[in-house]
Amino acid sequence: MDFQIPVKPSAFQIMLKPVGPICNLDCTYCYYLEKTKLYPEKGKFRLEEDLLEIFIKDYIESQDLPVVTFVWQGGEPAMLGIDYFRKAVELQKKYAGKKRIDNCLQTNATLFDDEFCKFLNENNFLVGVSIDGPRELHDHYRVDKQGNPTWNKVMAGIELLKKHRVEFNTLSTVSKLNSQYPLEVYRFLKDIGSTFMQFLPIVERIAKNVDNSELGLVHQHYEGEAQLTEWSISPGQYGEFLKNIFDEWVRYDVGRYYVQLFDVTLANWFGADPGLCVFSEKCGTGAVMEHNGDVYSCDHYVYEDHYLGNISKISLSNMMALPKQSIFGQDKRGKLPASCYACEYLFACHGGCPKNRFLETSQGEKGLNYLCKGYKMFFEHSKPYMKYMVNELKAEKPPANVMQWIKNKENNQEQKKVFIGRNNPCPCGSRKKYKHCHGK
Repeated sequence: MDFQIPVKPSAFQIMLKPVGPICNLDCTYCYYLEKTKLYPEKGKFRLEEDLLEIFIKDYIESQDLPVVTFVWQGGEPAMLGIDYFRKAVELQKKYAGKKRIDNCLQTNATLFDDEFCKFLNENNFLVGVSIDGPRELHDHYRVDKQGNPTWNKVMAGIELLKKHRVEFNTLSTVSKLNSQYPLEVYRFLKDIGSTFMQFLPIVERIAKNVDNSELGLVHQHYEGEAQLTEWSISPGQYGEFLKNIFDEWVRYDVGRYYVQLFDVTLANWFGADPGLCVFSEKCGTGAVMEHNGDVYSCDHYVYEDHYLGNISKISLSNMMALPKQSIFGQDKRGKLPASCYACEYLFACHGGCPKNRFLETSQGEKGLNYLCKGYKMFFEHSKPYMKYMVNELKAEKPPANVMQWIKNKENNQEQKKVFIGRNNPCPCGSRKKYKHCHGK
C-alpha cells in the first residue's frame, strides 16, 4: 500500500488520563497499572491545572466539529475529586465558543457520593461503569488494594447514578472466567439498567525474563519470548460468548438494548462508518494523553516507541499529523496477511485491533489476529440476521423487525414438524383456531 502524506486531521479523539495509571482498585487483569514504570521519578500522578487548561483549549480549537467530546479515563479519574471536574467544566465553558461540549467519564463507580452524582447530572456527563457481571464473576478479578471484593461498592455507585438520573452505560471485560456465563452476564447488565453494553475481550501477553523496572505486558511487535496471561480469553470462548448473547438480543432486545459490537457489525454490513477503531479500516485518530501531558498513539500503545510528544511543547493537531502516527493508522489496513484480504469477513472486522495481531497464518505469515477464529464464529452465526436488518434499513424500516421475522420463521418450522388439527389452537399464540389463522 502506498504511504499517504499526512495532513492535520480536522477531528480526532484524545482519551485523557488525568491520574495516569493510578487507581484505588487492583484488578488482576489490568493492563494499565504497570504504566507507573514509565515514570519512575514521579511521586504524584495528577494533570496539574496549567496543563489541564492547555489541553482543554488546544483540544477544543483543534476539532472542526460542532460537538467536542472529552473522554476521562484512568486509572480511576474520580480519585481527583469533584472540585477538579468543576474546574475542568469551567475551562471547557471558557474556550467552547459556539461548540457544544460533551463529557464521558469511565469509572469503577466506587468513589461516588450524592454530591458527585448531582454534579454529573447537572453537567450531562455520560458515565461508563466498569462491571464484569454478577457478584461472583466480578469479584474474581476486580479487587481493591487489600484484595477485597468490590462488587458491593460498584453497585452502590450505580444506585447513586440512578438516584440522580445520571446517564450510564457499562463496560465489561470478557475473561476466561465470565466468558463461560454469557447469558448470566447479559441478563444481569439488563437487570441493573444498562441499555448500552461494551464487551472487551481480555487478550494480554506477558514477557518472560523482564526485571521489575520493565513493562511486562507487550504489544504485537515484541520480539522476545512472551505468553498469554492465564486470564486471557481463547478465540473460541469469545466466539461462543458473542453467539449466545446475540441469540437472545436478536430475538427479544433489538432497539431496546444496545450491544456495541452488534451495532458496529451491522454498520459494517450496511456500509456505514462503524464508529469503533477496532473494526474500522484504519485507526490512528484516537490517541491518549497521560497525567503529565505526554501523548501516545493509542491507549493500548502507551510504550516508548509510540510516544508522540508533550502538549506543553507541541499541539495536539501537530502530533496527530506526525508521519509516525499516520503510518501507525495506515498499517492497520496495509499490513494484514494475504489470507485476511481473501476473507469474506474482512469488511466486518478489518483485521481487528493491531495489538492482538501476534499469530501466524497457516502459510507462516505474521500479523494474524489472535481472535480471528472467534470473530469468524460470530460473523458466520449472525450473517442471516445482519442481512435481514440491512435490508430493513435500506427500505427505511426499523432493524427491530428482525424479531418478528425470526418468530414467524420459527413458528413455520414448528408447524412443519407437528401435525396440527384444523380446530386446534394456532401455535403462533394468536388464540385463534389453526384453520382461522396460519392454517388458512
